[in-house]
Amino acid sequence: MNTNTETKPYPRHIAIILDGNGRFAKKHGLLRQQGHKAGADNVEAVGDLFIEKGIPYMTVYAFSTENWKRSEDEVSYLMALMKRYLTKNKVDALRKGIRIRVIGDRSRLSRDLQELIVSMEEDTKDMKNLNLTFAINYGGRDEIRRAVSKMISDGVKADQVDEALISSYLDTSDLPDPDLLIRTSGEERISNFLLWQIAYAEMYFTDKLWPEFDEAELDQALASFQKRDRRFGGRKEE
Repeated sequence: MNTNTETKPYPRHIAIILDGNGRFAKKHGLLRQQGHKAGADNVEAVGDLFIEKGIPYMTVYAFSTENWKRSEDEVSYLMALMKRYLTKNKVDALRKGIRIRVIGDRSRLSRDLQELIVSMEEDTKDMKNLNLTFAINYGGRDEIRRAVSKMISDGVKADQVDEALISSYLDTSDLPDPDLLIRTSGEERISNFLLWQIAYAEMYFTDKLWPEFDEAELDQALASFQKRDRRFGGRKEE
């Protein structure tokens, strides 16, 4: 097998499970909210690295359908943090050429957050340097459930259903499937994230907590990806 990483391209789309904000706060004697703030700031920093390295798609797991089980105070803070992030970074997104999208069930989000998301998506829709997607109130099973419900509502017949049709009903219908999934903080599971889309994604797990994830760690993930022999279920001739 050719292991010369210099001849192999970077992944086009990287999905990231942002894990370890709370542990980062505990490690540094900070409030849990400060850990989440550090994590949000690092999304911006890592997004800048994606632009520098020419990686056009970044999807981050910001808030899952299961995260509503957290304390009311923590959920309220996370929702407020999302609002502040979207508001604060709008000018930067336009300046840097970042297109912002949000996937997930928006119906449970507050009206002002929903309106902010629509505004951000509309204002950045022509940006080309980075497609940054936030998964908010997102769960892979819930996404598939919503897609099936919509197909039934649209009168789709059984013999019309194929993989392409299902993909077209998912939240990510206008995005390529991820090539690489990164999870920080040492956990090695996908936690209901992009279940359909990561069928053939490579996976990279690191002990680094998300706020600590930096260029050196990203480079290690990219180097690991470039060494993989991606077969997509097939087998190459020996």
